[in-house]
Amino acid sequence: MTSVTVSHGRVERGRAVVEFVFLGILLLLPLTYLVLTLARIQSAAFSASLAGREAGRAFVTATDDELGHARAQAAARVAFEDFGFGRGVTLTVGCDGTPCLRPDGVVTATAVIDVPLPLVPDFLAGSLPTSVTISSTHVSTVDRYVAR
Repeated sequence: MTSVTVSHGRVERGRAVVEFVFLGILLLLPLTYLVLTLARIQSAAFSASLAGREAGRAFVTATDDELGHARAQAAARVAFEDFGFGRGVTLTVGCDGTPCLRPDGVVTATAVIDVPLPLVPDFLAGSLPTSVTISSTHVSTVDRYVAR
């Protein structure tokens, strides 16, 4: 049974529920997409920061440069995978001199993550950005008094 309300000469037939549901879905979908996208970008920011920091720390605690590079890559890989980023990631380790692990040497670790935007099809890559690039740089100093 449908209720009919007369208000100022107009007849209303209970369509407010339908309008509310329609507008609710219309507003909820973009809001949900925005929250998911921002959560993924924030996750990438945390991952890049952690990967750069741990790679720098792993490098400066190594006994030689070759081992330092391997340890930095392994530490960054763990940090990337902890946040679900296995592809689209790079780690660059640079030094201010040769060898890298000399006393008071400076090691710079830069982690870069290419975050694909969710639900954006690949055919739009030419006209719209389909990813966001997040990067983080960490500078570590080699300890002055450690014997290598």
